[in-house]
Amino acid sequence: MTVADMNRLEQAARISMGEFEDSEASAPPVAPVPHASLRLAALGLAAVIVAVVFFQLAY
Repeated sequence: MTVADMNRLEQAARISMGEFEDSEASAPPVAPVPHASLRLAALGLAAVIVAVVFFQLAY
């Protein structure tokens, strides 16, 4: 394989990947994760764990 053949293959790969990346860029953005609800769920879970530990120690 000559250098010219390798250059043509490399350019074809770049063009192909460019089209692939463009199709990904035009995809709709993913909705953001609601961080506040995750924090609230974590806080609720921690409160439940603390309550269970408290009742286990109290009784």
